[in-house]
Amino acid sequence: MVIRMYPNLWNVHVHASYYNHRFLRGFALWSMRKEPELESALSRNRRWIVNNQIKNIILRCPSQVTPIDFLQKKFKDLDLQGKALNWLKKYPCCFEVYHENDKYFCRLTKPMKFLVDEEEFVKESQQPVFAERLAKLLMMSRNHRLNVSKVNELKRCFGFPDDYLLRIVPKYSDMFRVVNSTGRRSSMEIELTSWNPDFAVSAIEMLAKNEGRDPSFSCSLPATWVKSWERFREFNSSPYISPYAKFGGLVEGSVEMDKRTVALVHELLSLTLWKKVSIVKLGHFRREFYLPEKLNVLLLKHPGIFYVSNKYQIYTVLLREGYNGSDLIVKDPLVVVKEKFGELMQGGLHEYNRRHYLMNLEKKKKKKDHIGVRPEGRKRSNDEASEHDEAISIFNAEERKRFYKVLLDDDGAK
Repeated sequence: MVIRMYPNLWNVHVHASYYNHRFLRGFALWSMRKEPELESALSRNRRWIVNNQIKNIILRCPSQVTPIDFLQKKFKDLDLQGKALNWLKKYPCCFEVYHENDKYFCRLTKPMKFLVDEEEFVKESQQPVFAERLAKLLMMSRNHRLNVSKVNELKRCFGFPDDYLLRIVPKYSDMFRVVNSTGRRSSMEIELTSWNPDFAVSAIEMLAKNEGRDPSFSCSLPATWVKSWERFREFNSSPYISPYAKFGGLVEGSVEMDKRTVALVHELLSLTLWKKVSIVKLGHFRREFYLPEKLNVLLLKHPGIFYVSNKYQIYTVLLREGYNGSDLIVKDPLVVVKEKFGELMQGGLHEYNRRHYLMNLEKKKKKKDHIGVRPEGRKRSNDEASEHDEAISIFNAEERKRFYKVLLDDDGAK
């Protein structure tokens, strides 16, 4: 007998006799009832990721122009096959391909440059927001310090620009400083130098203050989840513990410590652009944030607050209250710009597909007039099937909407 219940979690087939009921029960904690809308919110647009990386490559080149041959070499790093020229031509709204001196070159189109400038403007105007987010992270952390390499793992989640150490930290020298006790790059840390009480207010506390009530968690589960609602009410009945408050007397594993941990993860997710984060990357901050060793188990105990998914074999926790279906309720200005990029990219792709679809129809028509009607019963070729499916996709509004509605992972564009 072979265990096949959780193929995404366990890739090695093992005989069931090795595992007792207790192990299977603990193992099952990793399963959570899948919700299509939230799973959709966790989807990644691979084309978006690749084109965003191509955009960044072009921006780093002299005069922001790159030879196609150079991009072709980069295709291996992007895990792509085929010709770079063919890929770029599919996105005429984003990339302009031209021929000069017997070589092909690529640069960004004017609409694409406009979005790049818009994104840069947003990053510049959002500097006070980034400084506050960074301060909040440090205020919740142990000794009010965080390792730079660890912060870099999540910088795109919080919207920090790649050069935040040069752009943000020196500008707010009254709040931050960089320390390095050993001189090694791996030991570089950001330290909070001043405590701002205005920042020490969580999203839950802010909402409660605006509504004139005591701070408490909200539950976003259907009324039919009776047992989950009962557990939530019991958990929520005890006082809320702010992630910014001192917790020296709390005991690990206690209700109070669990309450504080849930509040901290809730606040971290509230600070992210997409209200979601990889649990593995979050676990890298276990010591800094006093997170439990089995954080995954704790998060799964609170399905009314968090949604845990193993999409793409990467465990991710999502803040339920941040979403209405698969849509973010409040969109950060950076998210708005990134979605515009998705719309621009998709618009060009559909125009490319439509043009080639009509060209193929014209070729078929000429071929049909030349050799007569194709005998009935012949199966469509792969090319014909692909063209037919492309035609459906071209005029499918819902498909177009889904294409650019949901964006990326930590390493793509955030």
